[in-house]
Amino acid sequence: MSNIWIVGAGPMAIEYAKILQDLGKSFITIGRSESGSSAYKKATGKDVILGGIEMFLKTKPSIPDHVIIAVSIENLADSCISLLDFGVKNILLEKPGVGYASEIEMLAQKTEDSQANVVLAYNRRFYASVLKALEIIKQDGGVASFHFEFTEWSHQIRNLKKHKTELENWFLGNSTHVIDTAFFLSGKPADICCYYGGGIDWHPKSSVFAGAGVSDIGALFSYKANWEAPGRWNIDIMTGKHRLIFKPMEKLQIQNLGSVATSFVEGIDYSLDEKYKPGLFLQTKSFLENDYTNFCNIKEQAANMVVYKKMSGY
Repeated sequence: MSNIWIVGAGPMAIEYAKILQDLGKSFITIGRSESGSSAYKKATGKDVILGGIEMFLKTKPSIPDHVIIAVSIENLADSCISLLDFGVKNILLEKPGVGYASEIEMLAQKTEDSQANVVLAYNRRFYASVLKALEIIKQDGGVASFHFEFTEWSHQIRNLKKHKTELENWFLGNSTHVIDTAFFLSGKPADICCYYGGGIDWHPKSSVFAGAGVSDIGALFSYKANWEAPGRWNIDIMTGKHRLIFKPMEKLQIQNLGSVATSFVEGIDYSLDEKYKPGLFLQTKSFLENDYTNFCNIKEQAANMVVYKKMSGY
């Protein structure tokens, strides 16, 4: 039996499979539905073990070294718990790790009791643009302040065929891609003041967001988003020498002190982010090498969830 499993056979599982194949890794894929599995086989050339992870574990296979969980958001926590109970020690769990914020403490405790490593697949932490920004921030002596925006295109999202859990928790499942990246680069909130309002049919809790605070490295920050107005994701990071601009987030722009001109940072190798889903190759490679340096682990995500609930109104 292979030492690497992919749980799930949807679009994200296909992206992981492409990388594992190019890395020359042997792996198996466990899926649930016939329809999703046929699309997976067409894209990867690999068969899928049907019936879902719970059914597969009843066959008592050998415990794998690494498991990538790429199921739909409403099944993330249950799939992870099943694998922890089975004895798996290294799990890459698709973000945000849970369908509802209330599930995170239980999952974090289960991971600790199992003495396992469960890390979240926030692949933007592995963007070439983000890794280069980390270098510049270090050279400049740290982040002085930062701002980010996570406006979602609600006019498009409402037409997507998504599970109710995913839609009602869109802030967790999607907007935290931006928020996690901003705090990864510039420090976690030590103090934060949050405002939210509005609400739309598929996300009734909130749709307009604003706030500010100070990170644990002393950087002041602000944020905004309005899901009922035009906008886009972006992060601006200010050091004593530069303004680093992620707009789009896959590319890094820079503004020098004393200048209003902006330009794309030269010398960044974007080849991996262009060949694969951005950030996913280095994320997967780091996971398989047990290098968890840049990952958000499940304990960290539990702490983050306290902030996310304040920001979103969940």
